[in-house]
Amino acid sequence: MDEQTRIEIEAAAFRRLRQHLMQDRPDVQNIDLMTLAGFCRNCLSRWYQEAAAERGIDIGKAEAREIYYGMPYDAWTAQHVPADDAKKAAFDAAFRENVLKDK
Repeated sequence: MDEQTRIEIEAAAFRRLRQHLMQDRPDVQNIDLMTLAGFCRNCLSRWYQEAAAERGIDIGKAEAREIYYGMPYDAWTAQHVPADDAKKAAFDAAFRENVLKDK
């Protein structure tokens, strides 16, 4: 497989993952994703922002989230039920394990 084809396939897979999380399963909360998988929609938007920065493109956190979510982040969160205390505690533990461990 040539490099361009590989890049296009990887980009298509990313778009399909985004569609799955945003359209097919918006009921799965970010906090659930982070707790179980160690990443969430916000991580994907941050990775998008980091990939842009590697190419000299300055995209802020809010802009990256809006690109990923397809709307301002506040609009997304307003449409979804806040996490309960048990989910927040599980998230805190997962965040320490998956995000802070390398810092």
